[in-house]
Amino acid sequence: MDARRLEDLKLFVDRCKANPSILYNPSLSFFKSYLESMGALIPPKIKTENYDEEFPDYKKSNVSSNDTMDEGIVESDVELDSTDVVEADNDLPQKMGDPSREVTEENQDAAQILKGKAMDAISEGNLNEAMDHLTEAILLNPISSIFYSMRGNVFIKLKKPNAAICDANAALQINPDLAKGYKVRGIARAMLGLWEEAASDLHVASRIDFDEEINEALKKVVPNARRIEEHRWKYERLRKERELKKIQRERQSKRAEFIFKKEKMEQTSVSTTVQLLVKLVFLHVWGFCCVVIWALC
Repeated sequence: MDARRLEDLKLFVDRCKANPSILYNPSLSFFKSYLESMGALIPPKIKTENYDEEFPDYKKSNVSSNDTMDEGIVESDVELDSTDVVEADNDLPQKMGDPSREVTEENQDAAQILKGKAMDAISEGNLNEAMDHLTEAILLNPISSIFYSMRGNVFIKLKKPNAAICDANAALQINPDLAKGYKVRGIARAMLGLWEEAASDLHVASRIDFDEEINEALKKVVPNARRIEEHRWKYERLRKERELKKIQRERQSKRAEFIFKKEKMEQTSVSTTVQLLVKLVFLHVWGFCCVVIWALC
């Protein structure tokens, strides 16, 4: 027999030793029957995932698995106590003082008198009058954080949280350590349903100068802020779990694709080997026949 064909035959035998399941290929049934007739014991076929049957159209299957993935996480509403929440005020901006203006002693004194009048008006329930007095005081002494925080408190009583936040910001810009500025802004933010921001401001105010009003506001705000935080943690965890599942699906998809291609390549290789084996058997029989004919002659 030709040395090259003999080498090919040895290669085929080595492949059969490495993977006896090749012999269960239908195209090699004649060879398997021959081996068994000679008393050979064929190892049982190793059960593997049949991706030709499970993935008749791999790309189509892959797209389908992505399409059936969770449609995203729809967050449910958080149950909050919104008893004191009001509609946002969209009035024209209130008058603000010019911080670059020089403040004389006369202006400071006049502003203090207006402050007293505003306090009297607040005690009598005349909030609009109190706001007018405080606005005049701010224009006379625009570098006083107290006047801004007082007017912000009046805006809270008038149910105008945006205006109150504007005054609180101005007060804190002048004096970043003003407890009343944080308290006014915290209560105003709570009125708008900004629970986490409100809790942050009120906690700062309580650390600087704790009072009962801040404590009462915290009792209403903190539970809502905690519910929102827990809600965020919950859905953040769900989103991470979803991302992890997505990564696992992608890994499984890549593994399936690898095995699918590998088995296709093995089938092609087996087909080529079968063709070679058939040729070798034919040549062997033909050579044997030639020898017999020559002997008879």
